[in-house]
Amino acid sequence: MKKYLFYAKSGQKMCFVHVLLNALDLKSAENEVKIIFEGESVKLPPILAEESNPLYKKALDSGLIAGVCLACAQTLGVKDDIEKINLPFLKDMSGHAGMRPYIEDGYEVFIF
Repeated sequence: MKKYLFYAKSGQKMCFVHVLLNALDLKSAENEVKIIFEGESVKLPPILAEESNPLYKKALDSGLIAGVCLACAQTLGVKDDIEKINLPFLKDMSGHAGMRPYIEDGYEVFIF
């Protein structure tokens, strides 16, 4: 089993759909997969939840969502929206979501 971290930074929904597709595909092949929302991508979870996006729901139900960058959520004004959908905030790197814990745990990192 391999470990993969998708570090999503783009706020474009179409780009993020490819994160979801790849993450779910790798998970279906018995790999450990996590997704972190960082940068402008922190705007996406409330949108995806509101529209009941099936790929997002499947990733959420499969435990693939590690969390959302707290600093970016605050800066971009979506902190309250993230809290409403109960996603965890990550802040281990000066208030941002760091990669180091995952890298040290053997994850290969993909930045989208």
